[in-house]
Amino acid sequence: MRMLSGDRSSPPQLPSARPGKSDLGVARDLDVSDLHVEVIDLLANRVEAEIGVAFFVACYSALRKAPGSPALLVLGDMSVQGNIKPLRSLTEPLQVAKDNGAKRALIPIENKRNFLDVSADIMEHVDPIFFGDPKTAALKVIGAT
Repeated sequence: MRMLSGDRSSPPQLPSARPGKSDLGVARDLDVSDLHVEVIDLLANRVEAEIGVAFFVACYSALRKAPGSPALLVLGDMSVQGNIKPLRSLTEPLQVAKDNGAKRALIPIENKRNFLDVSADIMEHVDPIFFGDPKTAALKVIGAT
């Protein structure tokens, strides 16, 4: 995926951020900034990744110049309209996160019941932080809530 800007008079914006950019406090930043994004599948395996929320949070963090919390895994995907999509499984990503030192995981609220399927070992090492919308996710990542 590539998002490259051309004309500064009409910079590209995150589709879900357009209507609520004032609510997010990034209206001015989006109006005067260009976002350049390139995602490369280095293994060329064409595996779908549920990274919409992580991408949104990373852009928000960059625009606000506020670093994200350390040892935090951001899970979840979202539609172009900004609706959060639940994950198919929590067990595998949380196991990988635990194995790589994550202490907390941001998880879509729609997956709250799935958290009961996660092993006690993972629950003991990775604390869940639930969110219901992209704005809440972004604010929790930068520690504004």
